[in-house]
Amino acid sequence: MHKKLFLLDALALIYRAYYALIRNPRLTSKGKNTNAQFGFTSTLLDLLNKEKPTHIAVAFDTHAPTERHTDFADYKANREDAPEDLLAALPDIKRIIEGFNIPVLEVDGYEADDIIGTVAWQAAAQGYTVYMVTPDKDYGQLVKENVFIWKPPALGNKEEIMGPKEVCERWQIQSVDQVVDILGLMGDAVDNIPGIPGVGEKTAMKLLAEWGTLENVIANADKISGKMGEKIRAGAESATLSKKLATIITNVPVQFHEEDYCCTEVNKEKLSEIFSELEFKTLGKRILGDTFNAIGGEAAPGKAVQQDLFGQPVETVSAAADNLVQQAEGIESIGLVADKNIENTPHTYLLADTPEKHAELAALLMKEPIISFDTETTGTDANAVDIVGMSFSIKPTEGWYIPLPVERDAVLAILEVFRPVFEREDALFIGQNAKYDMIVLKWYGIEVKGKLFDTMLAHYLIEPEGRRSMDLLSAQYLQYAPVSIETLIGKKGKGQGTMRDVEIEKIKEYAAEDADITLQLKSKFEPMLKERSVENVFYDIESPLVKVLTDMEYEGIAVDQQALADYSRELETEIKKAEESVYQQAGVRFNLASPKQLGEVLFEKLQLDPKAKKTRTGQYATGEDVLAKLASKHPIVENILVFRELSKLKSTYVDALPLMINPRTNRVHTSYNQAVAVTGRLSSNNPNLQNIPIRTERGREVRKAFVPRGPEFTLLSADYSQIELRIIAAISEDENMMGAFRSNLDIHTATAAKVYGVDLSDVTSDMRRNAKSVNFGIIYGQSAFGLSENLGIPRSEAKALIDNYFAQYPSIKKYMETQVKFAQQTGYVQTLMGRKRWLKDINSSNAVVRGFAERNAINMPIQGTAADLIKLAMISLHKTFKEHNFRSRMILQVHDELVFDAHVDEVETIKPLIIEGMRRAMPKLADQLPIEAEIGTGKNWLEAH
Repeated sequence: MHKKLFLLDALALIYRAYYALIRNPRLTSKGKNTNAQFGFTSTLLDLLNKEKPTHIAVAFDTHAPTERHTDFADYKANREDAPEDLLAALPDIKRIIEGFNIPVLEVDGYEADDIIGTVAWQAAAQGYTVYMVTPDKDYGQLVKENVFIWKPPALGNKEEIMGPKEVCERWQIQSVDQVVDILGLMGDAVDNIPGIPGVGEKTAMKLLAEWGTLENVIANADKISGKMGEKIRAGAESATLSKKLATIITNVPVQFHEEDYCCTEVNKEKLSEIFSELEFKTLGKRILGDTFNAIGGEAAPGKAVQQDLFGQPVETVSAAADNLVQQAEGIESIGLVADKNIENTPHTYLLADTPEKHAELAALLMKEPIISFDTETTGTDANAVDIVGMSFSIKPTEGWYIPLPVERDAVLAILEVFRPVFEREDALFIGQNAKYDMIVLKWYGIEVKGKLFDTMLAHYLIEPEGRRSMDLLSAQYLQYAPVSIETLIGKKGKGQGTMRDVEIEKIKEYAAEDADITLQLKSKFEPMLKERSVENVFYDIESPLVKVLTDMEYEGIAVDQQALADYSRELETEIKKAEESVYQQAGVRFNLASPKQLGEVLFEKLQLDPKAKKTRTGQYATGEDVLAKLASKHPIVENILVFRELSKLKSTYVDALPLMINPRTNRVHTSYNQAVAVTGRLSSNNPNLQNIPIRTERGREVRKAFVPRGPEFTLLSADYSQIELRIIAAISEDENMMGAFRSNLDIHTATAAKVYGVDLSDVTSDMRRNAKSVNFGIIYGQSAFGLSENLGIPRSEAKALIDNYFAQYPSIKKYMETQVKFAQQTGYVQTLMGRKRWLKDINSSNAVVRGFAERNAINMPIQGTAADLIKLAMISLHKTFKEHNFRSRMILQVHDELVFDAHVDEVETIKPLIIEGMRRAMPKLADQLPIEAEIGTGKNWLEAH
């Protein structure tokens, strides 16, 4: 058997994994960052599956000083402190390695690369092929026959294996021995190895090409003319020390005994324990099998499920890459302490299955001030399901379940008994994702009129970045593991049943438990809302909004199927035209939808980029970013981009929208998510209206398909004007910017005039474009580099723009600085209404991690206040429309826009009400400067907008 030893440089891989996910961190339900743990485990698993090593080990540095620190006190002294989350991950990662039964190598006084170098050479001498798994370039000095660097995949590229040939080509040297000479000359900023000041990589390679070794370069410094010779003579001592510091030690006191390094079966018990704690559900199943079950996902059984644009469940994020919004799958093997369950907890769950029991229960509920309720249904789309039963709870560990028959008339008769209960305005109704249940009941003519306490929304305000399925919240706050939906209807997939298939006794226990647990969670969350000072946002914004969204989702919006069919044919023609143009220019026909074949045409046949990157599967990268950079090199690229844009438009929107039409209503009913975006913004799914294209002319055509419900109606769109800029002006109290808005000036023109120091009349289109980019970019942390890239201008010009901007709007600069300081002192930032976002990394010693938190500290109050504003407007307008008994309906909310199905006889009446409602939705903002909204009507959404 061919023996392959893989030696992993732990910290190098851990750092790489942590930063790869830094923009979209993975957080557990307790807010623990698991970037490093997840990334390292994924790399390890991919390596094991693909390379199938016979032997393996992982090497760590220790805290003990090394000989390098003795030689050079400042060795690694300028390294940025490791992020706290990364340091906290190390014990977990060691437990994961232990669970894989992989040896950990650590020796005080030596670094991981020294250990790996020593073991690698020992193993190679015993006939092993050795792969050093690391992204670190310094390992090039260690490669030899049967010793290779295995550089993990990154940025879509496949792993890179480097032997002596590849290392020498990389450094343009004759022997790998010269790697340390290169490092001695140029130094290494990462490890604070000084090298010779002024000598970079290219210069070092040239010097070695001529003189062979660092020692020869120094010895012949007098023969090297000019300043370079002076630099070498002055830096000779530094270079000699640097070479020593960069040299990896290969005689560490560690011995390679092959029996200690054998790949063996994993320890499933240990991995199950750590994966449950880290909530690695999908990764856990990959390794441990389908029987592994960590914490369940976001949506409770029978509740709306986060989906992609047109209906397929996906893994989605709030601020975390693995914040799954999918049906709960129970909490077996849970990391949280959830030792209580229905089997060991005394409870009284009763069945109300006769007219007498219905009447008795309804009479009891009529007297109770607080009622927890839940519905059981045949599916997850609230606008397309049948109700199977209802459950109620008014005391902890007690509950009732009312089963409902299949026949609609019989269901209506039973619900009529409970109508007075739901219509009580003096009762508080408690639910978990209550909007779902309210929509279901609305289809049976039942309206919940009392005040609401939604435990999902309460937890959202308490912990905006957490997960919030009822199962998970129960485990976390009640230490109770509820009955899993899968024990009733089976696992997701074709074989999964519905609640109609379950015997009544099991449904009774499951459903009554849901209402009971929700009631208990309310008692936990109510004081926490007060402790975190977010109760006003909960009671004044999020809770009232539930009823607004219930009515909006129930109404839906009509879609012109014929218009979509016509547009689909039009797109098909344009797609074929672009495709044929590509084939003509390429001189060959191929599958244009195949990235592999496209890459071969562009980079092998047409030779558009001799340095073209490849993906991890070995094919050329042909992503949009790659093609955009090639657009100026060949006209074929523009045709490819057109082909892709139109193909996606056709498949994702034009052809898919008709499939979303509800047969009950012949309308599309989106589902709004209140508890996903950490800024407070609403998101939507099924379909995701936030993604309906608007920036391109072809994409805007999709909006034409959204039409009024009938000939007596028209669509009306009301859109806030530059609301985030108005908010930043108000929050920062910048007189110059507020003055521009008060004078009703075009803010981008006004900004350009100030920044460029010209009169308003002399502002050019380019000046306005640049000012617009600065206006929107500055408050989101855009740097001079980012601005120069965005505008295609020199960095010096971009820096001058930013400096002039802050000179003209000094209070905005002050606001940014103040917000960061406030966050550093309190650990959070907040909107004008008091919505909070906690920033645990705001005082991190790591500049990159801290920088992300600082940018969030600046922009969250702006984005969050905009979210609060439109939510308050929706609540106000919903109330106004009800009071006037209008036939017009508010039906959509997208970003800063509200869309109404307006009755033609009411248009002129509701226009001023809508404008005034949007302007005055947040008085504390409107009192500072004018809040404007633009309004339009039309026979479709595009025309109205």
